[in-house]
Amino acid sequence: MDEYDIVVVGGGSGSQVATAAAETGLEAAVVEPGPLGGTCITRGCVPSKALIHRADLLEEIRHAEAFGIPAEVGGIDYGAITDAIHETVYEKADRQEASLEDAENVTRYRGEGRFVDDRTLEVALNEDADAADSAGETIEIHSETIVLAVGSRPMVPPIDGLDEMDFLTSEDALFLDDRPDSLVIVGGGYIGAELGYFFGALGTEVSMIGRSETLVPREDDDVSEFVTESLEDYCAVYAGYEANEVDQRDGQPVVTAVPAGGDGGDDSDDDGGESIELAADDLLLATGRRPNTDTLNLENTDVEMDDEGYVETDDRLETTADDIWALGDIVGEEPYKHAADYETRIVTANVLGDGATVREDGETGSASVEGGRTVDYTAMPHAIFTAPQVASVGQTTGELEESGTEYESARVSFDAAPLGLIREAEGFVKVLASPAGEILGCHIVGPDASTLIQEVVVAMDAGDGTVDDVADSVHVHPALSEVVYAAFDDLSSSQFSSAPDWRDVR
Repeated sequence: MDEYDIVVVGGGSGSQVATAAAETGLEAAVVEPGPLGGTCITRGCVPSKALIHRADLLEEIRHAEAFGIPAEVGGIDYGAITDAIHETVYEKADRQEASLEDAENVTRYRGEGRFVDDRTLEVALNEDADAADSAGETIEIHSETIVLAVGSRPMVPPIDGLDEMDFLTSEDALFLDDRPDSLVIVGGGYIGAELGYFFGALGTEVSMIGRSETLVPREDDDVSEFVTESLEDYCAVYAGYEANEVDQRDGQPVVTAVPAGGDGGDDSDDDGGESIELAADDLLLATGRRPNTDTLNLENTDVEMDDEGYVETDDRLETTADDIWALGDIVGEEPYKHAADYETRIVTANVLGDGATVREDGETGSASVEGGRTVDYTAMPHAIFTAPQVASVGQTTGELEESGTEYESARVSFDAAPLGLIREAEGFVKVLASPAGEILGCHIVGPDASTLIQEVVVAMDAGDGTVDDVADSVHVHPALSEVVYAAFDDLSSSQFSSAPDWRDVR
């Protein structure tokens, strides 16, 4: 049995804990059956955003005539798009692989790990594992410190007939050889919205089914309504419906959906809503993700999970088993790559103590962290790469009202910035703050929203987290960031803010 000071199960963000441990002279191991980098690099946010970038370019060309630049798209080489993206992301995964293999004191096991007991893992090695004499075999490794970072996979909902049907998951949809002529997407959350925009922009006839009355229902209500209306330019949106049956007719999958909450009997639900049938060349399931904890045999440990399979941790990210830690999607708090990287720093600090380092992406650069840290998701941002983009941090109006929190709000459109007017940008910035000026939330819909949100995150993280922290700083004119300034200025009490609105002084 091989002995290590620390074992990391998962080759995404968690592998950075192993390289940090190795840099302190500890013997570390990483167990990962697939390419390094986790879901994000090869089958998640990186390839999906690469696809969406192509859709954005296409939309720019289509709308160029409105700015006096007539342009046409002669054709789209869909296969070339996906081939180029596949090559790019797997080259990055290969670089991470080489970097890990070159690191001293780190051993990579190409296989799936599962617990024998709290300190022992059985690793079923891939058939193509490096060690030819071990390929396809099972070995055991042991460590007193183990980090769980096995990520998640697409969830397949219990829809009648689905087990007899070919369908795509959000991962399958990223590297298709040909663009579907028509597509039904089941799921109206972040992933469904992004893929709906992408395929719709590239000319696929898309029908989207979402259970809630609006798409991306976890967002602020104003955001959800805006995104739903915007996506109707690219998809036929059936919000407030749920798929309850699929079958094959004339070579096509047909989805039967009923109003959410109804039974769909006799083509109607209890409230009188009618069921619908949607046929297309392909069926895409974008109904969320599930944690990969079922691969770990956690029943052989003292690690506890909730009813959905997420690992239970304390605020230091230690599980219910001593010196077994967890991070990323299996924690279930913030299912984003940047959240997993943040959690990696927390775990590294708590496992290795003061002075430990985290190597970004297993490649170059490191950042010191202090020991004994706890997680704080108050200023954890996220973005949705639709058209227009969405970015949010903090609480929503609905959450504040549900908790009875007193708040003030301001909402300004993108023409509050001259560049927003010039670009004919659609969208808004919405700020939520306490009566004392503490930033409670910020929600942006519009071009470059994923970038514009960052100054709000910094204010919430580094300053007192007040609207004055944003409104008092000088913003470049005539940049889009002026729309952020305008929204915060509406709520600011500072003597240095309340500058004249450029729209009032033209």
